[in-house]
Amino acid sequence: MKMWLLVSHLVIISFTTCLSEFTWHRRYGHGVSEEDKGFGPIFEEQPINTIYPEESPEGKVSLNCRARASPFPVYKWRMNNGDIDLTSDRYSMVGGNLVINNPDKQKDAGIYYCLASNNYGMVRSTEATLSFGYLDPFPPEERPEVRVKEGKGMVLLCDPPYHFPDDLSYRWLLNEFPVFITMDKRRFVSQTNGNLYIANVEASDKGNYSCFVSSPSITKSVFSKFIPLIPLPEPFPEWVEHINDTEVDIGSDLYWPCVATGKPIPTIRWLKNGYSYHRGELRLYDVTFENAGMYQCIAENTHGAIYANAELKILALAPTFEMNPMKKKILAAKGGRVIIECKPKAAPKPKFLWSKGTERLVNSSRILIWEDGSLEINNITRNDGGTYTCFVENNKGKANSTGTLVITDPTRIILAPINADITVGENATMQCAASFDPALDLTFVWSFNGYVIDFNKENIHYQRNFMLDSNGELLIRNAQLKHAGRYTCTAQTIVDNSSASADLVVRGPPGPPGGLRIEDIRATSVALTWSRGSDNHSPISKYNIQTKTILSDDWKDAKTDPPIIEGNMEAARAVDLIPWMEYEFRVVATNTLGIGEPSIPSNKIKTDGAAPNVAPSDVGGGGGSNRELTITWAPLSREYHYGNNFGYIVAFKPFDGEEWKKVTVTNPDTGRYVHKDETMRPSTAFQVKVKAFNNKGDGPYSLTAVIHSAQDGG
Repeated sequence: MKMWLLVSHLVIISFTTCLSEFTWHRRYGHGVSEEDKGFGPIFEEQPINTIYPEESPEGKVSLNCRARASPFPVYKWRMNNGDIDLTSDRYSMVGGNLVINNPDKQKDAGIYYCLASNNYGMVRSTEATLSFGYLDPFPPEERPEVRVKEGKGMVLLCDPPYHFPDDLSYRWLLNEFPVFITMDKRRFVSQTNGNLYIANVEASDKGNYSCFVSSPSITKSVFSKFIPLIPLPEPFPEWVEHINDTEVDIGSDLYWPCVATGKPIPTIRWLKNGYSYHRGELRLYDVTFENAGMYQCIAENTHGAIYANAELKILALAPTFEMNPMKKKILAAKGGRVIIECKPKAAPKPKFLWSKGTERLVNSSRILIWEDGSLEINNITRNDGGTYTCFVENNKGKANSTGTLVITDPTRIILAPINADITVGENATMQCAASFDPALDLTFVWSFNGYVIDFNKENIHYQRNFMLDSNGELLIRNAQLKHAGRYTCTAQTIVDNSSASADLVVRGPPGPPGGLRIEDIRATSVALTWSRGSDNHSPISKYNIQTKTILSDDWKDAKTDPPIIEGNMEAARAVDLIPWMEYEFRVVATNTLGIGEPSIPSNKIKTDGAAPNVAPSDVGGGGGSNRELTITWAPLSREYHYGNNFGYIVAFKPFDGEEWKKVTVTNPDTGRYVHKDETMRPSTAFQVKVKAFNNKGDGPYSLTAVIHSAQDGG
């Protein structure tokens, strides 16, 4: 009897232990026997981005989720990473589908995903966005009529109302629904902004137009108030150039332009003092007083006629300098050129005669009398100084006017600027001095690459030396690359000027490289190509590749292949990158004068994924409630995830046990797992270790730690 009791007790203990083992394996999917045919959830349908019309009469929206699993899965839903309270009347479940009753934009717009789980584990669906679509009505205000000339192009603006999403389609109604405009060679409806474009407007285009807007996402359409379009016939002719009151000298010729446009092309006819005078363009030769009078130019076609009126006066008067005498004193520089004007009022045009003192002047290699009477003297000498008289005569009389030509010393650059070569941040001096006539005032004007320097605005970098007479020295302070170029000094008086130029070379760090491209993206490296920028007069010695990630706002130098990128290279690889990490890249050039400006950053790229290669640290645990084994570790930071579906595998066994039990933890941010076992003895020693995994594979296990199950709470 005692023997039977002992055997029975052992059998019961053994059966309980086996049942516990079987339950644990069933729950966590490891060590499954051949008789166990169950499997974890596999998605057959996942939620998709959904737009719910705000005016929908249905009053509900469904996000679908269905998984195949044995045993059947349990479903949970999360919104914006928060659990959804499925006990609320606003939500209901149909299988794994989430039904939201009376959706509200403020409460329900967001990002959703579902979780399907059974005792083999849990899977997470793709994320889906629930948005609320709307298409407001057009404003109720009447739209103004549009008038346009026939033959011209025009546009009718749609100006669609507020809406979401931006997937509108546009058509235009003509006069009534459902008469829609048909697009052809003349008419086009933009599907970008809805505007109606009509080329070469015709009389048949007259009507009332309405912009008809449809949103396929929410199956709603609205149309605008009608816009009246009124084509205007091509008008009465229009003037291109018409006549105005005109005065001409007796005996001269006159061409009086009078031009009009229209369809058909208008004809031109003339009236003089109310009587028919001429047809076509009007040209008068050797005019007399008989040509004076009131003229009318008439342009006419089948649509009508337009008139332009003007008076023609014929002038005849003796020459006079009363209104425009010669200058009493004319200044000219030795070796230069001067023009002395002679502009009397006279009709007909007078003959001109010039004298210097009592000497009559005639055209020569240095002296030229212009058609309008002006006197030009070139290569002026001191002997050219003196009194000059302009004599004029026509059939009405004579007149003359006199002025004095004064010869001054020429302005000459005697100390010209010289070319300079400096480094960024240094100062440069451009010398400039000039000789000039002491009776005149001298000023210096500096220009840079053809543009005059404004010393009031540019006083930080440009300064003048006013301490030296007859000196226009320019000081360029703290020169930058932008200050390199040609500098011109101009010494000028009211009579003449003289200029001299020099070039300033500013050497500095290189300019930014251009054309940066990222190619051949791998888990830990990418290939970069670029184009060299300006070396700013100092050869580029090397390049550095810099990176930036979500882990930091700072740019950091990347390891490269080759390790040193020579200045004549325009391609390299960035290596030792973090897998499955979003990167921006830029390239910086260096020369002996410093580090240059970086290139424009590349577009963001993500490196390929890879299996983790870092083990969790600080593995430990212990304590907790009765019959529990608490295991803890330091979660790996984002930079060590290396891929999607990141999680942890926790392995543990009794200290003297042979077989490791393994549990999958899918939350990447957790650092704790609690194992419950009613058969677990208090304060039992366990060996534990943890490793990371992702969709690319498993990482290495951590060092093995020894912990103890919870103490007996009783």
